[in-house]
Amino acid sequence: MDLRDRTVNYFFVLLSIGAWVLVVLVLTTTYPRENPTSGLVGAGAIGLACGVTAVPLFWLAVFARHRRIAFRGDWSRAIRRGAWVAMVVAILVALRIQSVLSLPIAVFVAALVVLAETILSAER
Repeated sequence: MDLRDRTVNYFFVLLSIGAWVLVVLVLTTTYPRENPTSGLVGAGAIGLACGVTAVPLFWLAVFARHRRIAFRGDWSRAIRRGAWVAMVVAILVALRIQSVLSLPIAVFVAALVVLAETILSAER
């Protein structure tokens, strides 16, 4: 692992800690019944925190699978997968807040993400 990879990992870990602090602030200072948009802001904050937390984990999983060799494009793939996690979590939390989340909708969203990621990360 190069110094650059280690530094980027530290950056994402610090960014995830900041995102989770933001989640705690949003969840403890707002009440969704008083302000209808605060639930969606909370969903976005939770999605962001989960996505940023997932980025270094995705990179480390690929790094371990490649026998401790970092290839070009690993970070962009990890960031893309973290963005998928952020979008899925934000969508599912927002749907839950709106009381329209059901199992078929959740499976459909997950299937769309898996299909899109499979297509995007196919090695040519």
